[in-house]
Amino acid sequence: MTSLFKRGAAEALGSAFLLAGIVGSGIMAQRLSDGNASLALLENTLATAGILMCLIAALGPISGAHFNPAVSIADAIRGGLSWRETALYVGAQLSGAIAGVVTANTMFGLPILFASHRVRSGPAQWFAEFVATFGLLLVIWGCTRFRSALLPLAVAAYIASAYWFTSSTSFANPAVTIARSLSDTFAGIRPQDTPEFILAQIAGALGATLLFAWLVPGRTPARDAPGPG
Repeated sequence: MTSLFKRGAAEALGSAFLLAGIVGSGIMAQRLSDGNASLALLENTLATAGILMCLIAALGPISGAHFNPAVSIADAIRGGLSWRETALYVGAQLSGAIAGVVTANTMFGLPILFASHRVRSGPAQWFAEFVATFGLLLVIWGCTRFRSALLPLAVAAYIASAYWFTSSTSFANPAVTIARSLSDTFAGIRPQDTPEFILAQIAGALGATLLFAWLVPGRTPARDAPGPG
């Protein structure tokens, strides 16, 4: 088994590239779309889905490619990770995600870190985050158990679709939510809007995990196959 240190490094590296992809493509899309918000969102969606699929395929065999504290916590509840491992995963994901935002901001000549002013709040968007994360975990658990070879494509495709069918554009990831509050760009979220998003994401992940455990009893550790968010 790969050492915990190497798995943590893979989680940090993957989270960094994921956020560089999300925030960097958001900045590029905003600059090139000439004010067309739907076109900018489409460009951001395609870039995010593409980098996510590649990162899961590349790093999944090392760490499981969670890149998402909600996934790691759900995996610990199902017995796939110890809580010590989970703490390291979450720390790596958060630090990597922030490093990814620093990278994106720097590449586009922006301040290294600057708080977002993009408003994303209200019960509708909180519920959307619950739905987005619930669906993500169902895809992860189902593919991990039955179709592991399809998981990179399935997760990327789900996130791409959830960008459009949820009012929140599907953050579905506490580390992503925190990191995106540190870039006042297209993909940003105000820091004061993050707590409700994170609570909804954790609730969605736990709900999906409990439902899948009832539908398909038995341990299904996400570590055995890639699956972030």
